[in-house]
Amino acid sequence: MSRRRRSREVEVDPFYDMLFNMLIAFVFCFIIALLAMNPKALKAGDIPAKAEFIITVSWPDNNPNDLDTWVQDPAGDLVWFRAREAGLMHLDRDDRGLANDTIVVNGKQIVNPLNQEVVTLRGIAPGEYTVNIQYYETKNGEPVEATVSLVKVNPRAEVVYYGTATLARKGDEATALRFTVLPDGSVNNINTLPKTLVQQI
Repeated sequence: MSRRRRSREVEVDPFYDMLFNMLIAFVFCFIIALLAMNPKALKAGDIPAKAEFIITVSWPDNNPNDLDTWVQDPAGDLVWFRAREAGLMHLDRDDRGLANDTIVVNGKQIVNPLNQEVVTLRGIAPGEYTVNIQYYETKNGEPVEATVSLVKVNPRAEVVYYGTATLARKGDEATALRFTVLPDGSVNNINTLPKTLVQQI
C-alpha cells in the first residue's frame, strides 16, 4: 500500500518552485516601486504658499490709529488697501487699528491687540520696490511710530532690513523703505529716500 501512495504522488520539480518564488519576489518589488513613485496627494484645501519676500509694517499694540501700507513694484504697480493684489504683490491684511480687531465668539468679545500689515512678494521681479506708510485715520491725534521689516524667505529666512518711521499726524506719508531686487533674488541699494505714492491715486 505504501508503494501505491508513492507512485500516485507526482514528482515536484524544483525548477517550478524556484520560478514561483521569483514571481512572488518580482510582484513584491513591483508593489514597493509603485508605492515609492506615487507622490503623496495633497489633502483637500492644502494650498502650497509661496513667497520670496515678506514686508511687515507694525505699530504699537492696542494703538487705535489706522496706518496703511503702500508698496510699488518695478513696473509701477501699487498694492494698498483698495488694491490688495498687483503684479506679484499681495496685501494679506488691512489692519485698521482697533476698528477691525474685535470679534464676538459665544457672546464674548475678543480683542486682537496686534497692529500689523503684511505684504508678500510671491516671485522675483527685478527692479526697485518702494514701501510707504500713510497715517490714514486717527482716534487720539497722537504721533505713531511704525516698524518696517523686509525678510527674504528663500532659500532660508533672512532679515534684510529692519527700521522705524514716525508719522506725526493724520494724512502724513513716509517712505519707510526702498530696495532693489536683482535677477538672482539678492537685495541691494537699501535706502529711505522719500518718494510719494499716495498722491498717485
